[in-house]
Amino acid sequence: MSQRVLLTGATGFIGRNLHGPLVEAGHEVRCLTRKPGEARRLWPDRLWVEGDIGEPASLASALEGCDIAYYLVHGMGSHGPGWAEAELRWAGNFARAAGFSGVRRIIYLGGVAPQGPPSEHLLSRLNTGEALRAGPVPTLELRAGMIIGAGSASWTIVRDLAARLPAMVLPAWLAHRSEPVALEGVLAALLAGAHIGLPESTWWDLPGPEALSGREILLRLAAVMGRKPLLLKIPLITPRLSSHWIRLVTRADDAVARELVEGLTSDLLATRPGYWEAAGLPPPVGLEEAARRALAAEAGTLSRAGRAAETLAGWLTPRNRPRQGKVPPGEAPCP
Repeated sequence: MSQRVLLTGATGFIGRNLHGPLVEAGHEVRCLTRKPGEARRLWPDRLWVEGDIGEPASLASALEGCDIAYYLVHGMGSHGPGWAEAELRWAGNFARAAGFSGVRRIIYLGGVAPQGPPSEHLLSRLNTGEALRAGPVPTLELRAGMIIGAGSASWTIVRDLAARLPAMVLPAWLAHRSEPVALEGVLAALLAGAHIGLPESTWWDLPGPEALSGREILLRLAAVMGRKPLLLKIPLITPRLSSHWIRLVTRADDAVARELVEGLTSDLLATRPGYWEAAGLPPPVGLEEAARRALAAEAGTLSRAGRAAETLAGWLTPRNRPRQGKVPPGEAPCP
């Protein structure tokens, strides 16, 4: 059934990828942005409406007549002090504005709850979900860990480490496990959220098919690219120290990388799985297939310096037979 949808975070990683599936499903999609002119130049075929999550009064016209609102906003990218407090305030204001406008459902993509103390990033994700679910509109919160897809910050970090380092230190915190999930699976889950039964607010985890340590993820991703880097175990390196060499090696933003790495100090495993079955979806694909899709999607996008660094690393890294399939041309080949 076609519905009118407000897509927040429409220029972000998930939002810009979710637009197509929503339109293909027959929904009328409004994309919220603070800078509609700039957004139209990049995506002229999309319907852009002006609004600012931080200014509740600006949301009324954008939300008017909408059946569903996708909340895909995250304040971490602002890097400013107090971003977590601002994010919590935004969520509460948005929930109230959506209720006032008659929105029937909010769908939010958050993060998996860690088994140990959460980082500021993960705590903010969880608090945002709680604030939305406490509002007047039934809210479906879906919690994902590492998303394997071109444009994902966490994918960029592990992909660049595997492609650019013939040898790397292996801090003790990389022994913690997570359940990486393919971008396509997350998009399907969000799309299914538009019609799954939702008598009241609730949440589900979106785990991938395997629980893997950071070491396993790096080695298996490297194998997809035909490489077998040397991993050196150095347990005294903290997540904060690791973020510095991650900044030097990868394309990830420094502040974002630091927040993501500091969230890896305990296992990130699903405590409420079952959404794939509840929503009538097939299980998500495994790590290797997800990685091949991500590599194909970003083929040709690396800078000249990035390509040179990966070519050099390929000369210095032991070769390994790819697990399945081939690496897209120009993306971290093994010479």
